[in-house]
Amino acid sequence: MKKPIFALFCFCYVTTALAQDNQEDSLSIGLEMQGSQSNSTTPLWLNANKYGLSSLSASNGYLRAMAEYDKNLFNKELLVKLGADLVLPIGYKSLGYRSNYTRNFIIQQAYLEADWKYGVLTVGAKQQPMELKNNELSSGSQTLGINASPVPQVRLGLNRYWNVPYTKEWLSFKGHIAYGMMVDASWETAVAKGSVYKHNRYTRYHEKAGYLRIGNEEKFPLSLTLGLEMGGQFGGTVYNWIGTDENGWNGGNKRFASNFKSYFNVFTGTGADKGEDIYSNAEGNILGSWVARLNWNDENIEVGAYFDHFFEDHSSMFFLDYDGYGSGDEWNTKKDNRYFRYDMKDALVGIDVKLKKFRYVNQAVVEYMNTRYQCGPIYHDHTQSVGTHICGRDNYYNHSQFPGWQHWGQVMGNPLYTSPIYNSNGSIYVRNNRFKAWHFALAGDPVDGLHYRAKLTWEKGYGTYDKPFYHPLSTTSLLVEGSYTFPATSVFNRFAVTLAYGADFGDLLGDNSGAQLTVRYQIK
Repeated sequence: MKKPIFALFCFCYVTTALAQDNQEDSLSIGLEMQGSQSNSTTPLWLNANKYGLSSLSASNGYLRAMAEYDKNLFNKELLVKLGADLVLPIGYKSLGYRSNYTRNFIIQQAYLEADWKYGVLTVGAKQQPMELKNNELSSGSQTLGINASPVPQVRLGLNRYWNVPYTKEWLSFKGHIAYGMMVDASWETAVAKGSVYKHNRYTRYHEKAGYLRIGNEEKFPLSLTLGLEMGGQFGGTVYNWIGTDENGWNGGNKRFASNFKSYFNVFTGTGADKGEDIYSNAEGNILGSWVARLNWNDENIEVGAYFDHFFEDHSSMFFLDYDGYGSGDEWNTKKDNRYFRYDMKDALVGIDVKLKKFRYVNQAVVEYMNTRYQCGPIYHDHTQSVGTHICGRDNYYNHSQFPGWQHWGQVMGNPLYTSPIYNSNGSIYVRNNRFKAWHFALAGDPVDGLHYRAKLTWEKGYGTYDKPFYHPLSTTSLLVEGSYTFPATSVFNRFAVTLAYGADFGDLLGDNSGAQLTVRYQIK
C-alpha cells in the first residue's frame, strides 16, 4: 500500500509544480476525494456509468489525481495532449467479486493524443463519451457505453464532423477505429479461482464506429444522424473452457489466434474460431448497434429523438438470415433461395430535451428499453433433425468462449444489463440480459454554481434464455444529486462539492440505499 500512496503523492507534487511554473502551454489538474456509504450493496446509480470507477462494497472511497498537459506545435496546427488519472482506493480489500474497486491501485487513464485538423490519434486508456445521447442523464449506450473502465488501445478517428465534398455542408461524417487489449485478467482469475467458470487473459479488443449526419444546423435547425457502432473481442487464452475441438478434446485451457489475420477478421466480421466446426460464425465475439438521432436545435431549445438497436450476429444486425438448407446428407448445404425474417423488437428509444433559457429544469430524458426478443426463443442453429434455420437465443453480452462484453466486472454497454460484478458465485456472466425498462431523468442549474440531476429507472428482468428467472424480477432505482462549485471570489475557489443519494427497491438488485460525497479541487 505504501508504493501506491508514494506514487500518488509524487504525481500530485510534480503536476502542481508544472501548473504554477508553466505559462505558455495548458495544464489542467484535478484532485478528488470520494466516499460512499450504503446499507448493503451500492445502489445502481451510485455505481453505474462512472467509467468503472465504482464499487459495490457498502463502504468505499478513493483518492484521485488527474492531469492533462496540452501543447500546440507547428503553428498551432498540431495539438498534443498527455493525460494521466491515478486512483487510490480507500479501505481496499483482497481481490474478489465484491472487493473495493477490484484493484488496490488504479490507472484510470493514461494516454498520449495527437490532434491534427480532423484526425485524432490516441494511444493508451482514455475515457470516451457516448455519441448521440446525453452523457449525464441517459441510461447508457448498448455497445460503446461509459459504464466500464476504459480499455488501453490505439485509436484513430475523425472526432469532429467532416463535411463531405460537393454537398454544400449538408452531409458530414465522423468515426473511429481502435485496437487494444483488455487488462482485467487479475480480476477474472481472482473471481473464478476454485470454480468451474471460464475466464480469460490477454483478450484483444476492437471497436469501430461511423456516423453520417444529414443537415446543416447553421442554415436549418433540423438534422438526422445515422450510425453504426461495433465492438469485438478476440485472441488471448481462455481458462476452464468447456467445449470440443476438432480433435475431440474437451475442457481445459484454450489459446486463440491473435495474428494479423485475426485483426483483419475481427474488423470485417469474418473467419472462425477453432472448435466451432460446422457452426462457424465469425472469429471472436462480434457485436454492435445501429444508432440514429433526429435532432432539432434552435436558439431556445434542443430536442432529440434517438434509437439504439443492439445485435450479436448477422440475424439481428440485418433482420434476415439464410434458411434454404437441404435435407438428409445435404442438411447443411445451401440449396434454395429462402430466408427467415426477424422482427425489430429489441431497442432503446429515447427523447431528450435541453431548454437553453430556463435554468431551473434545463435538461430532461425519457427512455424505453426492451431486450427480450433476441431473435426468438427457439434454438440457435439448424440440425440434421431440425431443418429450419431460425438462429434465435442470441444471449446479449455473453459469449460461449470469451468473457462477454465486460471489463473489470462491469458491462461495457448499458448498465441495465446486470454486470458480472453482481454475481456471487465466481461466474463472469451477465445473468440478466432479457428485460424491459423505463428511465426518466432531469437536471437544472437553479442558482449560480449549483447544479442538480435526478434519475428514476424501473426495470423488469427475465434472466437469460439459457437460465431464465423462475419468476421475473423487478427493481426501481433512483438518484438525487446536487453539485456546488464555489465562486472565484470565495476562499474555497477551485473547489466543488457533490452530494448524492441513491436507492434500489425490488428483488432484482435488492433493497439498497446510500449516500455519496465527492470533493474536487481543480487547477485551470
